[in-house]
Amino acid sequence: MKTDLTQAQIDFYQENGYIIIEDFLTSAELETWRRNVDDAVEKRADRRLADGPGWRDNDSEENSYYNRVFVQRINLWTDHEGMRELMVDPGLGKLASELAGVDGMRIWHDQALIKQPWANPTGWHLDNPYWSYSSRDAISIWIALDDATRDNGCLYFLPGTHKTATFDNSSIGVNTGELLDVYPQWAEIQSVAAPMAAGSCSFHNGLLAHGAGANMTPGTRRAMTCGYMPDGCVFNGIPNILPQNYLDTLEIGDVLDNDKLNPLIWHKTKPYVTA
Repeated sequence: MKTDLTQAQIDFYQENGYIIIEDFLTSAELETWRRNVDDAVEKRADRRLADGPGWRDNDSEENSYYNRVFVQRINLWTDHEGMRELMVDPGLGKLASELAGVDGMRIWHDQALIKQPWANPTGWHLDNPYWSYSSRDAISIWIALDDATRDNGCLYFLPGTHKTATFDNSSIGVNTGELLDVYPQWAEIQSVAAPMAAGSCSFHNGLLAHGAGANMTPGTRRAMTCGYMPDGCVFNGIPNILPQNYLDTLEIGDVLDNDKLNPLIWHKTKPYVTA
């Protein structure tokens, strides 16, 4: 992996809210990621979460549309040893921390996001407002396991929107531009397409507006992502992916420092998890 950043890259990320790193993985590393993601997704079968219900358990119009945006499998690191070794790599935590300008990062959750042939577009949205903590320094990585093109559903960003975003959000539903009803001042910003060759990656801020196009091809577009939580963040009352037995112990304002659920994968001064 390319784990060294230039100051120019950090500055670009801070200004625009995203950065693309070409050829992030070597060809051998790419094959390892593909093999482990494919195996983990296959073993998870139809469950988004390891201990959650099947993903087709809600037939509402919104969920029917969402289920055709991508196949989503969350926290594969928790029940697949190969994925755990990849996701707790300190190099990922170091990159995320340096871009965000924080002392350390915890895994919030990983996600395999697979656009199947002819899949719906992913509407404009923000990541962090869905999560159980609120931070302007939240950050996500998005690794292309297949070539991500304008034809098969590459990412799009609205540069700089992380600076003016509040924690208001919209759903990923049939109205692709619903987020612009929440933030009408963004409607004049020129979006940036982010096609990436397999093995490249991007990082984006948790409050940056982003989405992805439809898959207009008969092929599949695989991506592996992970959202990171800056160390020291506190519970905001949103359950998101936290299990009920942990939620029962939390009050709003409690520090989210459960190393089993949200491992610290890199920190400037504290001990952290390694593979």
